[in-house]
Amino acid sequence: MQKHPWQTPGMLLILMSVAMPVAFSTWSALLNNFVIERAGFTGVEIGILQSLREVPGFLAFTTVFVLLVIKEQVFAVIALAILGTGVALAGLFPSVIGLYCTTVLMSAGFHYFEVVKQSLSLQWLSKEEAPQALGKLISVGAITSLVVYAVLWGMLELLSLDYVWIFLLAGGLCCCLAVFMWFGFPEFRAKHEQSSALILRKRYWLYYALTFFSGARRQIFTVFAAFLMVEKFGYSASQVALLFLINYAFNWLFAERIGGLIGRIGERRALTIEYVGLIIVFSSYAYVENPYIGAGLYVVDHMFFALAIALSTYFQKIASPGDIASSAGVSFTINHIAAVIVPAALGLVWIVSPTAVFLIGAGFAVCSLVLSQNIPSLPEKGNEVNWGYVGKVSKVDAT
Repeated sequence: MQKHPWQTPGMLLILMSVAMPVAFSTWSALLNNFVIERAGFTGVEIGILQSLREVPGFLAFTTVFVLLVIKEQVFAVIALAILGTGVALAGLFPSVIGLYCTTVLMSAGFHYFEVVKQSLSLQWLSKEEAPQALGKLISVGAITSLVVYAVLWGMLELLSLDYVWIFLLAGGLCCCLAVFMWFGFPEFRAKHEQSSALILRKRYWLYYALTFFSGARRQIFTVFAAFLMVEKFGYSASQVALLFLINYAFNWLFAERIGGLIGRIGERRALTIEYVGLIIVFSSYAYVENPYIGAGLYVVDHMFFALAIALSTYFQKIASPGDIASSAGVSFTINHIAAVIVPAALGLVWIVSPTAVFLIGAGFAVCSLVLSQNIPSLPEKGNEVNWGYVGKVSKVDAT
């Protein structure tokens, strides 16, 4: 039973958006230095660790089976606690096997949380408020990450705090926030009962296709664009960290405004802007020779992540309300098919021609651009696409 004005679904989503980066941004920032300095990792071990980290994302479809046992809101809080536990334990096991185990634990919490948070957001937010509200949540996460990086710098440079204590503090704070969410908020019921079956519908085919290509392009940005900054232009760790700070600052300042823009211009136009921009960015990556232009491309590339809100709101408009929870897990699995395949496959291409990697990325963006033109001006159930398979909505779905 709600007792206080702040005990709302919106406030719970905001707290979740704070808790996740407290743990995950700390883990991401410290990982490379920690595994090299304390565990003696080489490229082989870090490659295996990153592959293991993506496995829970690939298995995200299993969320629907967990939801047979516990409620989504409860599962989200538990997943946050698992994420925090994995981060807290990371510094205590500075060995290859120990880090593999804590990484899988952390990643399981992270990916399950992201699936359920997306599902809850689309259920709790109306179609009218979703674009701007989702942008606001991105902004909250971004400012949290900025604060985390500043605090990390102080802990390392001013206090000379050991990695073990930093991991424990970040993971412990995430767990404490999860406990507060468990006891501090009532259970918020969804307006529509969610399906307990694994759902893969023909009429969502366009959403699935766009999700796959989104995962492919994200991996090129995450793996190869960052690698380009170091290998080709010789950026130091602090310079790369500065690029991350600029990226998060942009999200903090503009993500909510971008969400509002999507609400005004519609999903097709927003995704068109994103994909045209990505074609230009990836083509430029392929031939860039100036380190400052390369850094600018990196920041602009990250800027387009906020426009991906349009993909979530497109699905919210075409989906049957009861499909959202199950489909969130399925879409994460589809997204992570690319996460498993793309880095390994294009890593081999990189050895021969880094230029070819980014031209392939531009090709992914072209495919996304073509597909995005199939989104109707007013997407809804029964009007999912302009051409191709159009779903027939039953009376049950229409309710």
